[in-house]
Amino acid sequence: MLDFRRATPCRSCALATRTSGYLSSFSPETNRKFTEAFRTGLDEAGFREGRNVNIEYRWAEEGRYETLPKLAAELANRRVSVIFASPIPAALAAKAATSTIPIVFAVGSDPVETGLVTSLNLAWNAVRRTLRSCSRIVT
Repeated sequence: MLDFRRATPCRSCALATRTSGYLSSFSPETNRKFTEAFRTGLDEAGFREGRNVNIEYRWAEEGRYETLPKLAAELANRRVSVIFASPIPAALAAKAATSTIPIVFAVGSDPVETGLVTSLNLAWNAVRRTLRSCSRIVT
């Protein structure tokens, strides 16, 4: 489960509503429990959907991975603050769609092997920098 409790919004971030992207390789029905856990984690960290964070959802129907690049590009073109992507095909599509928007991914395999990151050290440093920068990782 994702733990957003350390990512509390700073005062300046709390004043504005940010838009985050959510990209999934599955349908909303198949992904329901994971999406509920995602929303619960945000809520526990003080991020309320519709209040201080808006979430743009993009769903690929089951097995329709060919739609992921277009869906990821839509989120990038909307200039969301961050893209949450899961599983690997969605995360790879998000990575291909942007080099400037932070991507948070949840995958069950080695992110270096899959090509999501070149190094776990570099990835962790980027996450820490993002967390320090006014909790942009979730807002």
